[in-house]
Amino acid sequence: MINKLVENIKKTNAPVVVGLDPMLSYVPKFITDKAYAEYGETLEGAAEAIWQFNKGIVDATYDLIPAVKPQIAMYEQFGIPGLAAFKKTVDYCKEKGLVVIGDIKRGDIGSTSSAYAIGHVGKVQVGSKTYVPFDEDFVTVNPYLGTDGVKPFIDVCKETKKGIFVLVKTSNPSSGEFQDREVDGKPLYEIVGEMVDKWGKDHMGDDYSYVGAVVGATYPEMGKVLRDIMPKTYILVPGYGAQGGKAADLKPYFNEDGLGAIVNSSRGIICAYKQDTYGNFAEENYADASRAAVEYMIKDINSIF
Repeated sequence: MINKLVENIKKTNAPVVVGLDPMLSYVPKFITDKAYAEYGETLEGAAEAIWQFNKGIVDATYDLIPAVKPQIAMYEQFGIPGLAAFKKTVDYCKEKGLVVIGDIKRGDIGSTSSAYAIGHVGKVQVGSKTYVPFDEDFVTVNPYLGTDGVKPFIDVCKETKKGIFVLVKTSNPSSGEFQDREVDGKPLYEIVGEMVDKWGKDHMGDDYSYVGAVVGATYPEMGKVLRDIMPKTYILVPGYGAQGGKAADLKPYFNEDGLGAIVNSSRGIICAYKQDTYGNFAEENYADASRAAVEYMIKDINSIF
């Protein structure tokens, strides 16, 4: 699947991923009104609203982008109906030819880690039949439990040709409380980066590993160091836009060929219609505002090369 991601990025000339992280407050009133009219002010109604919101954005942007990244917590908050909306979103994006990165940030050990992996990027056996539950192409993984927590994901991904993005240096302000602590003379995030490089060598695509890394846009100097540590690792870069990351800071995350990184924007895209910049778009045209925001982001990111 890493080969498809690289192929999609080359085809679109857009090293960007749209984060489908819907909150009800992001959804235009005309969508929620229709969903509540059909399902009432229920969990089912909320799930229908975020699904229709997502569908509109995907329909307006899928030809511009290589991938999407739905954050599962935004769906889990609506319980089982929310998870059904997550699954509908994953399936619809794949129908549109997009690579789907499930932002699930799971991290456990043994059979529990395997179960997470099977549920999201694997196949589950039920009697004589085999099913593919959520069917994302990649998922995000928390490495805090070490190799015991990561290897089960890699094992499942080897069977299904799918991949993971391991949290290495995250974009949030307090990430340094743990990630920047020195261990044997180097920050912990560098040690995690070395492990990602090691894990990745056992699961390679044509040019890049199926084991990627998450490195926040808000720490470009650290990104430069980690790019050197993980030369064959694709880097998923959150923090652009709403969290303060700027395109000018992103060049160190990429390799000389212009590949090696994919930059995420969530609120900056899906809430574009709420921004002054796109104020000429009416609420009913929220998806068109998202398309305009994607076009700007692609131009902005490509300006660094």
